Amino acid sequence: MSTYARQAMRNVALPSSLDEAVAALAATPAAVPVAGGTDLMAAVNAGLLRPAGLVGLGRISEIRGWQYADGAALLGAGLTHARMGRPDFAALIPALAAASRAAGPPQIRNAGTLGGNIAGAAPAGDSLPVLAALEASVVVAGPEGNRELPVSHLLTGMDPLRPGELLAYVRVPLLHAPQTFLKATGRTGPGRAIASVAVVLDPARRGVRCAVGAVAPVPLRPLEAERWVAGLIDWDGERTLAPEALTAFGEYTAAACIPDPLPAPDGAPAPELPAAALQLRRTVAALARRALGRALA
Repeated sequence: MSTYARQAMRNVALPSSLDEAVAALAATPAAVPVAGGTDLMAAVNAGLLRPAGLVGLGRISEIRGWQYADGAALLGAGLTHARMGRPDFAALIPALAAASRAAGPPQIRNAGTLGGNIAGAAPAGDSLPVLAALEASVVVAGPEGNRELPVSHLLTGMDPLRPGELLAYVRVPLLHAPQTFLKATGRTGPGRAIASVAVVLDPARRGVRCAVGAVAPVPLRPLEAERWVAGLIDWDGERTLAPEALTAFGEYTAAACIPDPLPAPDGAPAPELPAAALQLRRTVAALARRALGRALA
């Protein structure tokens, strides 16, 4: 452990309830909440972060499970990837379970948490495109009580966490409909995503939701591609699409998330997309095509 880590460990609070955790953060505003610590402690040990203190969340049992509320699942922010990858959770939210199983090697899945994935907001966070496609929201506990906001608002900085606030729960609508998650990595086996795609069918609204992760600072929703492909699906029939339509959806999604460069202001032709970006676009197209095909199947 580095010198920075030892200094941070001198001021550690270990609350047993959300109220105690909020009080600990209020007492030390510069303290940092920590659950699994897979990202935070790596930054501390590398000297990239010097928190004035740590508020450990491992003893707060109320955020380590889930409950049902008004047609949604209220997921505790302390749920680990390993727990969400189990069959009972997969029956509830299949795409999130698939993302959790792909989150990395066992030691990362056993320690890393849903709340940490959201609060860390790493572009390659596996749960983030799934939550974006599900249009999930987060419940934040703070000194002035709880408040709820869309996950997208938190990730984009439209409504960030305020001093003393703590991410407590994630509210996910239960659609009881097919949903998939796929990702591509730079190597065989578990690894950091270079691109990921979540696709969720919404038969009640006759809609398709898609979110692309890892290619931008936040997950991207190709809304026009969603509307286009939803209009091709026979929602009252077999819900199948021709291979050409699936391919077109993949290309439509990839072009929306990795667009061509704009022409220069002086009227000069637009530069060509770099080879690496073209390869990434092809990867996103393949993932989107396969994800939608599996959801419809």
